[in-house]
Amino acid sequence: MIKRFVQVGLATLVLAAFAAGADEAANIRAALAKVLPDYKPTSVKATPMKGLYEVEIGPQVMFVTGDGRYLIDGAIVDLKTRENIAESAQSRARLRAVDQIGEDNMIVFNAPSSQHTVTVFTDIDCGYCRKLHEQMDGYADEGISVRYLFYPRTGADTPSFDKAVSVWCADDRQEAMTRAKAGAQLPKKSCTNPVTKHMELGEMMGIRGTPAIILDNGEMVPGYVEPKRLATLLDQSRANN
Repeated sequence: MIKRFVQVGLATLVLAAFAAGADEAANIRAALAKVLPDYKPTSVKATPMKGLYEVEIGPQVMFVTGDGRYLIDGAIVDLKTRENIAESAQSRARLRAVDQIGEDNMIVFNAPSSQHTVTVFTDIDCGYCRKLHEQMDGYADEGISVRYLFYPRTGADTPSFDKAVSVWCADDRQEAMTRAKAGAQLPKKSCTNPVTKHMELGEMMGIRGTPAIILDNGEMVPGYVEPKRLATLLDQSRANN
């Protein structure tokens, strides 16, 4: 949660920002601005629980009590429906953040008869990322379209980062991605590219390894998942929503 939400002193700062009779949402924004000046809440809204507010910052979600004293980081379960309200909110936030990137800023491998779309944070030099890409025909056979975002784990200005930029700047990005993941040395190219934005989004989502798969319901699944298993997960997530 955004560098664990700068934990030291949070409760004191949030509480100090609240005044009797003030609008909770506006004051939550003001309080968070003191603790996280570089992050502006996307939304602040009431939850079904009286006095508890859902705060969305990009792909991250947190819950703050209306009196400003408590921050809740963890599962919040509706015992009647068995829904994890916190995870559902987190999934929606992930989807909105990914949608803001837009498919024009992704490399997309569409299945001919697409039933599901997953978004995958990938590193060209990651072994399991290469294994996933080798199975692209298998995902297509299962009706799964794959959208790639770059997440070179070694960071900016490294060979993996440069490879990602070269793939993006190639005349045929899909072909370049396939060749790069097969170990081919691509001509080094440079152009306006979204690689840094992809990485920033991945960091905010708390990604620690690749591949990281965002299902079409917003759930995040770490690691490689073979095509039939992924199709099963996607069908189950759709049935549960």
